[in-house]
Amino acid sequence: MNQLSILICGVDEAGRGPLAGPVSAAAVILDPANPIPGLNDSKKLSEKQRDKLALLIRERALAWAVAYASVEEIDRLN
Repeated sequence: MNQLSILICGVDEAGRGPLAGPVSAAAVILDPANPIPGLNDSKKLSEKQRDKLALLIRERALAWAVAYASVEEIDRLN
């Protein structure tokens, strides 16, 4: 990639916050010049397809992270 490349970070979370339990969040930056076929809406994929794509994402991502926050941590940090 050159200095003029634009990167986009995809972010998603799951959970209901401190009222209903912990929250999980993930972020990933992929190389726009090297798209992953089939990567689109995870809700439309089977579990097997998601598992396969998860491996490809980890292998080909420029950066990725997953984080968890407990109810206590959410309350403390707000």
